[in-house]
Amino acid sequence: MEHLFSFSVKCPYCGKVLNDDHHMVNNKPGIRLKVQSSREEGMLWLCSVYGSYDHETELEIADKAVTLFFCPHCEKPLAGKDECEECGAPLVHLKVIEGGKVIFCSRRGCRKHYIAFENLSSTLKQFYDEYGYEHQ
Repeated sequence: MEHLFSFSVKCPYCGKVLNDDHHMVNNKPGIRLKVQSSREEGMLWLCSVYGSYDHETELEIADKAVTLFFCPHCEKPLAGKDECEECGAPLVHLKVIEGGKVIFCSRRGCRKHYIAFENLSSTLKQFYDEYGYEHQ
């Protein structure tokens, strides 16, 4: 049986939770972000399941367009100074509530993303406690 790892994130600046219990994406609370693309602003909800590229948005975002991401609470920009190794667009940084960060590319269609954990052993323990561990 396949287990899907869903995570909760918060703004790296104001610390407010970005998961939106009122807007589900793939039956999980979506990660709500304010976005700007081609002079339009609106909300975007990312799927909180790691490995999923599903999202919902109020805007039409062109393929390969670089989108600006902001915290919907404090409105600070979420892109760091580092760039995507695959396409050169800015990378967006969010804090994982359990400790660590999730990083993804701001270019629509680029699949570069990863999670970095602060304490891997405690995160693995939490993962095994939540999803179980089958020893083979």
